[in-house]
Amino acid sequence: MDGGHCRVYAVVNQKGGVGKSVTSTNLGIGLARHGRKVLIADLDSQASQTISLGWPRPDELTCTIATQLGKIIENKPIDPLKGILRHAEGVDLLPSSIELSGLEMRMVNAFERERALRSLLAEIRPGYDAIILDCPPTLGMMTVNALAAADRVIVPVQPEYLSVIGMTQLFDTVALIKKHINPGLQIKGVLITLANMRTNLARNTLAIIKEAYGGSVRIFGQPIPYATKIKEASVAGKSVFAYEPNGSAAFAYEKLVQSNQNTLRRDRGNGAVLADRLTAVPYDEKCPGNAGGQDRYFGTVQSFEERKGRRVF
Repeated sequence: MDGGHCRVYAVVNQKGGVGKSVTSTNLGIGLARHGRKVLIADLDSQASQTISLGWPRPDELTCTIATQLGKIIENKPIDPLKGILRHAEGVDLLPSSIELSGLEMRMVNAFERERALRSLLAEIRPGYDAIILDCPPTLGMMTVNALAAADRVIVPVQPEYLSVIGMTQLFDTVALIKKHINPGLQIKGVLITLANMRTNLARNTLAIIKEAYGGSVRIFGQPIPYATKIKEASVAGKSVFAYEPNGSAAFAYEKLVQSNQNTLRRDRGNGAVLADRLTAVPYDEKCPGNAGGQDRYFGTVQSFEERKGRRVF
């Protein structure tokens, strides 16, 4: 079981508050609804993904992704399944905690620091059809690790000016990782999120994104609407498919799922055996919701005129 059938997706944008965690949740659970074996990995020390999936006290977990990565950079043996949690909707979660922020500082001087996550996933991916990496709102060490480990990149972008001006820096980072670390890395597409397409601002911004990037990057055709039900689903520790299955958000995320699930191999062979060893851990029904909420923005401004016609790779 070499994990060759498993596709690893990095959900990335250095802008906070654009729907990375929500997209990771609903893409992962959506794929699971189609019979895929899916792991969601929370790479943000704010642990928003962990909290919104129903574990409201991530700092009390005895093993998180920080624990595992810490052993990797110290060259200690690991149990690849330790710490993985089972969500009621059929996905597994590799949780995060505040401990991850301290680990990133330790990784600065670590050997092969950009490949630590790849080493961990090499032990895990044989048991899955897809792994979703929910990245932090920076282009720091954990995001670099995610890009080094991923096969495909999905970029959630809110149709507002401040959410798109840093896209060039992100694409340049992807290109550097592709050139020097991960030659197989590809951008799957840009996903428009939190969109109220009735407003001129959203429509105009989408037109600018398509004009500036559409020639080199796929823009997913179905925007994710701005919907209160999406936030309510996170508070309930559920996906939009479980919380409001007939709503506009569920419809939009199902379109995203369909565009990705067709690329996954239907025959997992023996791949599911490893993941099936997991012990189910129920999520907390009293989840108080996403306690992250801290938006951090790191990026440089490049005009769209400069961007036009320039290919990402």
